[in-house]
Amino acid sequence: MTRKVLVLEDEANIRSFVVINLKRAGYDAIEAGTGEEALALIQQNPDIQVALLDIMLPGEMDGFEVCRRIRAGNSQMGIIMLTARTQEMDKVSGLMTGADDYVTKPFTPLELLARVNSHLRRYSKYLSALKEDGNKDHIYTIGGLELNEDTVEVSVDGEPVKLTPMEFKIVQLLIKNPGRVFSADEIYERIWNEKAVNTDTIMVHVRNIREKIEIDPANPRYLKVVWGLGYKMEKMS
Repeated sequence: MTRKVLVLEDEANIRSFVVINLKRAGYDAIEAGTGEEALALIQQNPDIQVALLDIMLPGEMDGFEVCRRIRAGNSQMGIIMLTARTQEMDKVSGLMTGADDYVTKPFTPLELLARVNSHLRRYSKYLSALKEDGNKDHIYTIGGLELNEDTVEVSVDGEPVKLTPMEFKIVQLLIKNPGRVFSADEIYERIWNEKAVNTDTIMVHVRNIREKIEIDPANPRYLKVVWGLGYKMEKMS
């Protein structure tokens, strides 16, 4: 299977550095220097699995807008934002616009490749809708919230909800363990399959999930915060 990665970076030396290392690792790396070019390449290459998006770009379209437009038409592609060390708010903003993760500049080739590899593994599992036990029911419901592992779909009161793969996996973990409190570290380690290094990511993903599944995100019915401990999916009779 072709492992195709889009690299959107306006600085030619950084883009070349990333592309060379991806190709050495066996990836089919496609490069773009502007947001408009990146979106055109995505149209031409619908099999792109992961996109690396720099935030600061020339022209009217920054990395956030590219991320929004990708997510508007593709909930499955992995999106990793490339951010400067001082851009803490940019990291949160990127996650809010639909990114799955971020890598902070300067980064090493090993760090970047580890992130890309990790996302490809998770998206492969997401798309194949892995089952833990063939004899189990793979539809989980709490109140009006329903998650179907076979079709990889979530709905609320019968209305479909469009989640990114990472959002789906968080809901999947919580809805299969109703009432159990998971710390941000535990959620990160279970879903990212690595030691927790970026639990702010979980906070932002939870916020995004609430916006999609809750009627009133400020007063959630399903996805609750247990202050000082973590998150849980509320049990309902």
